[in-house]
Amino acid sequence: MQTQTPISNSATDTHLSDSISAAKPVSNQLIIRQLGRMEYTRVWKAMQAFTDQRDEQVIDELWLVEHDPVFTQGQAGKAEHLLAPGEIPVVQVDRGGQVTYHGPGQQVAYFLINLRRKKLGVRELVTVIENAIVEQLAAYQIEAAPKADAPGVYVDDKKICSLGLRIRKGCSFHGLALNVAMDTSPFSRINPCGYAGLQIAQVSELGGPSDMNIIAEDMVKAIAKQLDYAMIKWGDKNQIDFDILE
Repeated sequence: MQTQTPISNSATDTHLSDSISAAKPVSNQLIIRQLGRMEYTRVWKAMQAFTDQRDEQVIDELWLVEHDPVFTQGQAGKAEHLLAPGEIPVVQVDRGGQVTYHGPGQQVAYFLINLRRKKLGVRELVTVIENAIVEQLAAYQIEAAPKADAPGVYVDDKKICSLGLRIRKGCSFHGLALNVAMDTSPFSRINPCGYAGLQIAQVSELGGPSDMNIIAEDMVKAIAKQLDYAMIKWGDKNQIDFDILE
């Protein structure tokens, strides 16, 4: 593989800037990257590298991915909430929150956003993300809502979307995980998000689509609307060199 920086995203990147940089201010542009299914740690390390290397000219990005089965334990995570992880790996990560599960059939979205440039605080970003998911689910006739004391989105008292972020250099990474059409049994091996007995909901079981392409497209539209991005560009996964981060 040709050696390159982990993320190619700048005002001089001809793959992207020719079509969008001249048209709108950088703060109004968003690049979407569909990563497919990937092992968690490789994507996490790439997010860190992107955030550490970006400057004021780097366009914000949204990464869409499904992960291989994994439990991720947030910075405040307590070992007591890992009940019986078994063969599923546990990764200690640098986001907020407690333990959660990622696996195939769950749409994960990572928000690589310059919050200073967007004039957003972290609490505002959480609210915007929650509102985007509520809006997306409403289009499927699923009535959902956030909870003031527990970040994420819920249908009745069942959690359908978890949320955890990290802010570094005024920029966000990590993001959300929306349960779509997955095996939810691994959630019984943990106290999800630190809540014993928390029940899990998913889109496909509530009359919504199970097609991950539909979910991804609708999610992008809802997020772009809530965050006021005027220009959206679907970028190339291959501009992220995961291999050199191993």
